[in-house]
Formats: sequence, structure tokens, C-alpha cells
Amino acid sequence: MVAQNFVVDLNKALVFQVGHLGEAYQEWVHQPIVGKEGPRFFDNEVLEFLTRTVWWAVPVIWLPVVCWLVYSSARMGLTCPHLALLSVLGIFIWTFIEYTLHRFLFHIETKTYWGNTIHYLLHGCHHKHPMDGLRLVFPPAATAILLIPFWNLVKLISTPSTAPVLLGGGLLGYVMYDCTHYYLHHGQPKTGVPQNLKKYHLNHHFRIQNKGFGITSSLWDKVFGTLPPSKVGAKSM
Repeated sequence: MVAQNFVVDLNKALVFQVGHLGEAYQEWVHQPIVGKEGPRFFDNEVLEFLTRTVWWAVPVIWLPVVCWLVYSSARMGLTCPHLALLSVLGIFIWTFIEYTLHRFLFHIETKTYWGNTIHYLLHGCHHKHPMDGLRLVFPPAATAILLIPFWNLVKLISTPSTAPVLLGGGLLGYVMYDCTHYYLHHGQPKTGVPQNLKKYHLNHHFRIQNKGFGITSSLWDKVFGTLPPSKVGAKSM
């Protein structure tokens, strides 16, 4: 299904075009188009609607779920210090999941028709159109589906009373990640940590796209040696 010398028509729905790029897809998808108007993904209106999510939907939908999960553990006898500790642990675990997903799944190299198509839907579209404000956060329906295996995994490695708050902490970490990610693209921080994070993330988009996989921090980039050269140089000075 891969077409030789295929040229993507940006005026048409993109998802079922990009697969035809074959090996040229990797070069194409990492040449960003900077504009607030996002492309059309599908001709079908329902599918197109499902790909667009306003940023505030993430905290509005998932923060009540976080509170319910923490409350569930509290009802089973966990004290406030235990709840706080397990919530922080869940957030910390999320930062590792955030890094590993971004590095090993979102930046996997593809060249087949369906490989390119799936990658574009997962993350390629974000690198091609990094300022598309309606495709910066994960659609809630997809998050709900992914929560099922995560919940089963958490239950497997924890106790009945600690599982809800641990998942709640991880989910809170995800909410923080998605909101931070949106802000790094569309906010205008002037000083301090937010400004450095914005520079760090935009460096990943526009300079060195195979480094700097952390979004909420550069912690795991430091641990696994994927800091971009500018960050390494600044550290050694």
C-alpha cells in the first residue's frame, strides 16, 4: 500500500494519506508546520470530532476520579499520611511512564502503511503540527480505555486498600502532565522553572527530536542519558 514518491495533500484528510509515505514518513513528520490551525484527520465527522479535545476537559473529567480513588482508600482505613505518600508515589511512577511512552512508543520508527498511520495518530501529528491546540491532550475516551489495564496492573502489585490511591496518584500525574504539556506550547512563562521547561520541550520539537523526552521534568532524561547536548553543556559549566 506504500506509494513511491507520494506527496501528502495538506488540504485533504491526512490520516489515511501518511501511510503511503513509506520510509519518507520519518523525515516528513519531523518537519513541523507551525500554525494554530490543525489539519483535518478524517473525512468522517464523528471520527474527526473524537480526535479533538479542549485542554480543560482533562482536569474537569479526571480530577473527580482522582478524588474518588483517594477517598476509596481512605474508606478502607488508610490515614492521611499514607494517602499523601502513596499519591506522591503514584505521581512519581507516572513520570517514568510518561518518559518511557514518549521515548519508546511515541518515537518508534515506522515505514509500513499501517505503522505510519498508527504512529501519526499517536504522536506524529503532534510533531507535524505542534501548535494544534485541540490535539495536545489525550482524548478522554482513549484514556478511559487505557485505565483498564493500568488498574489491573496496580491491583496485581498492591493491596486492595492501597490500589485506588496509587492509581489516583498516577492519574493525577497524568493530569499534571497533559496540562503542563498544553501550557508549554501555548503559555508564555517569563521566568523560573516554567520558562526552562518550555525551552526544554521546544528544543525537543524544533532542534533535537531524539532527545529530551521528559515533559514535566528532565529527571529521567538525566537518568537514562537522553539530555539534549545544550542541557548537558549547561550542566557541565
